[in-house]
Amino acid sequence: MTGACLNLLPRDADRLAREISHLLIRDKKTLAFGESCTGGLMAFLFTSLAGSSAYFKLSAVTYANEAKVKLLGVRPKTLEKHGAVSEAVAGEMALGARLAGMADYGLSTTGIAGPSGGSDEKPVGMVCVGLSSASGTDTWVFKEDTGDRNANQHLFAAFALYRLHCLILEESP
Repeated sequence: MTGACLNLLPRDADRLAREISHLLIRDKKTLAFGESCTGGLMAFLFTSLAGSSAYFKLSAVTYANEAKVKLLGVRPKTLEKHGAVSEAVAGEMALGARLAGMADYGLSTTGIAGPSGGSDEKPVGMVCVGLSSASGTDTWVFKEDTGDRNANQHLFAAFALYRLHCLILEESP
């Protein structure tokens, strides 16, 4: 991981989106999303930026499991075994978004924004992030409950975009 990635705190989703936008345009790379708990927030952040048509390919808000299967190719067996909020599902969502969008990067979020719906195993404030590129698919879990659904969604988006920012910097020429 490069120093530039480590110096950019994963808190400000707007700032991360602007920085990633510049990198995607510079590197002539494209992006697709599979969003569940962020409900299209990441797509909104990018499509709000001028020039996003140069790199933004697709966003699928797949809140229901059936949509994850039908639109992103998540395997029903994965959902049955791990549940919708899992690294396994996040990884399949990211890969599915990348392939469906014919994009260089696929980024996904699935989690529990709250204020209810959590459990001991999967608490409110937990998000699983998937990131897929030609070099493979990685997943992460991030847990932090702000006590506010909207704030949690923004935090989830920022964490996902932070992971994308790091990967773009690692893969940049």
